[in-house]
Amino acid sequence: MSSNSITNESDTFEIGETTVHRLGFGAMRITGEDIIGAPDDEAAAREVVEHAVDCGVDLIDTADSYGPATSERLIGEAIGDPDDVLVATKAGLLRNREGDWLAHGDPDYIRNQVLTSLDRLRTDTIDLYQFHRPDDDTPFEDSVAAFAELKDEGLVDQVGLSNVSPELIDQAREQIEVATVQNRYNLNDRGAADSLEVCAENDIGFIPWAPINGDDLAEHGDLLDEIAETHDATRRQIALAWLLERSPVILPIPGTSDPDHLESNVAASQLSLSDDEVQRLTDAAE
Repeated sequence: MSSNSITNESDTFEIGETTVHRLGFGAMRITGEDIIGAPDDEAAAREVVEHAVDCGVDLIDTADSYGPATSERLIGEAIGDPDDVLVATKAGLLRNREGDWLAHGDPDYIRNQVLTSLDRLRTDTIDLYQFHRPDDDTPFEDSVAAFAELKDEGLVDQVGLSNVSPELIDQAREQIEVATVQNRYNLNDRGAADSLEVCAENDIGFIPWAPINGDDLAEHGDLLDEIAETHDATRRQIALAWLLERSPVILPIPGTSDPDHLESNVAASQLSLSDDEVQRLTDAAE
């Protein structure tokens, strides 16, 4: 399949008043090793972002902690603020050179971070701003209130949550309309199934991170290989196709810094699994 024929054929979903294709792009991997610092080739990283958009990807996910700051900056340099692409970012994690991810949901910090993200993404309004992780040292409702205030002030269009339980989703919805939830979920790791159910019931977009984790795929390698052979596809493509079939609110955001991997991921949107194949994959880890 040539690159000219790679187009995003996934169904669409509405985030607020913006319609996006359900297969997006995760921009964590366009940074340096361990998601710290700049990549070896910044021009190549920008080209991957541009190529994703050329392939019809109109949902790009990043975070201020990727780099930190690097991923947002490269996205801003690559595509600016196009009307036809929804760029989602996050705040709520601190980084250090050891690669740690430290929860920090202090409202003042979040209010500061939105300004830096706006600058790096070269926009006046964050399309989708997500609380990256609850912070044990800050009341959850205080962190969510900060995001609600940013939306009221017009700095943020839509608000999302990440790494949250069904109880926290319900709690946040008492303060603000929750547009999306981003939790770890893939073929083998169904730990966030309850949160997915809440999202499906309330038409909240569910963004699975680590959607095609290699170790998780290996747990069901034989089944994936069998189905992949039928479709002349790869394990990763079948796992992505399954996510797209699993629920109409699921918005997978596979990430890569490699243009060939990007095209392979987008090509998964063109697969059509049978009902039996979907059921067998669904049953695999349940």
